[in-house]
Amino acid sequence: MPADPLAPLLELPGVADGVQRARDAVDALLGNRTLRRRSPDVSAESALRGAWASAWLAGDEVELADVRSGDAAQRPVVQGALRAQSAIASLTDTWTKAPRQAMARLHALAAADLVEDAETLGRPRAGAAERMDTLTLVLATTRAPAVVVAAIVHGELLGLDAFPPASGVVARAAVRLTLVERGLDPKSLVAVEVGHRELRADYDEALEAYRSETPAGIGRWLVHCADALVAGATESVAICEAMARG
Repeated sequence: MPADPLAPLLELPGVADGVQRARDAVDALLGNRTLRRRSPDVSAESALRGAWASAWLAGDEVELADVRSGDAAQRPVVQGALRAQSAIASLTDTWTKAPRQAMARLHALAAADLVEDAETLGRPRAGAAERMDTLTLVLATTRAPAVVVAAIVHGELLGLDAFPPASGVVARAAVRLTLVERGLDPKSLVAVEVGHRELRADYDEALEAYRSETPAGIGRWLVHCADALVAGATESVAICEAMARG
């Protein structure tokens, strides 16, 4: 494995520009004046919308209003997404030191009501464990931008269906952890899941491109993930503006 296995990805067409766009969008969000007083409120709203969008992407296309009101309390995918979101803050240190342990915890939270055999919770599916070990090594060695690292985490967990039947929810929560831990979004303000939902058609196609494992396919996925970050940051700016208006 090279000294930084993800560094060559920055040379793929469009990736460096996508990383810069995402950084600029997050910087614009972090400079919003509303965050001086209401950063925890924005983070909480971002988490709620993120859980809703993550469940929607996983196939439970519930209305945001139903998640907010509690009317989705009997929907296991939604509840798993909410539990995974609520664990972000407590898992950040674990993600840094033992990402496999954090993945296991996210799976246990996201899939608790979706599996009959509790023994499967926290375990990657057969055939994915070796790639998870490789991913752990990559996370320990790479100094690539957080946008790229988060996209690779997302692509590996979801592309391999590593933690069924909640691989998507786990993958999107792991993206949040990566953005927090790598310092791009330390307060978990960006509603990145909403960005993926807004770009749903491209999300599915870009993931298939990533699964091809070709440079072009991986590059397309990385650019999509950068675009989703931009859209997610824009969503969070809208949250700030709504709170400022009262």
